[in-house]
Amino acid sequence: MHTEEKFTAETFPASPEKATLEGKNKFLGFWLFLGGETVLFASLFATYLALSGPDSIVSGPDQKELFDLGLVFAATMILLTSSLTSVYAMYHMKNFNFKKMQLWMGITWLLGLSFLILEIYEFNHYIHLGHTITSSAFGSAFYVLVGTHGAHVFFGLLWIGTLLIRNMRRGLDLYNAPKFYVASLYWHFIDVVWLFIFTVVYLMGLV
Repeated sequence: MHTEEKFTAETFPASPEKATLEGKNKFLGFWLFLGGETVLFASLFATYLALSGPDSIVSGPDQKELFDLGLVFAATMILLTSSLTSVYAMYHMKNFNFKKMQLWMGITWLLGLSFLILEIYEFNHYIHLGHTITSSAFGSAFYVLVGTHGAHVFFGLLWIGTLLIRNMRRGLDLYNAPKFYVASLYWHFIDVVWLFIFTVVYLMGLV
């Protein structure tokens, strides 16, 4: 059961995501989930580093022949900007401004979609150059690592989009505030993982 109490900007709690036991449980559950996700990506990064050396590229182009740093940098800036817009959304949530929270979460969603489109374009370009998941150990490690991140972005878009649609007419309360907040934290996690991918896969690959 969730509260149907009506709030105003003056009576809304300063930390609505933790104002109820249910909200606190969501918060705790998210950090436990994040621990598992961290182990997953750490394993994928370790596998990529082990399989991205010159000896692992049996056929197909290598990193210097493949990577377009301009495209990847643009995608990175888009994703980092989406993290900033989600911060704005949470700022307005804590100030009980549901419309502005929706606006900034909607912008976050659009930026995330733009990033995903660029990533799909990038993968399609690489495949045409002969870099596939079966072309080499490097290809397998690359697509599994970057593709897993892309799958997380897609899941995040579904998550945020569902929250926006389901709560469009409901407004903001102590039941859905923790859901928006946890979704925002998840989005920040995705951005942090991408920064590691950008550094380890692309920048180190071009050195």
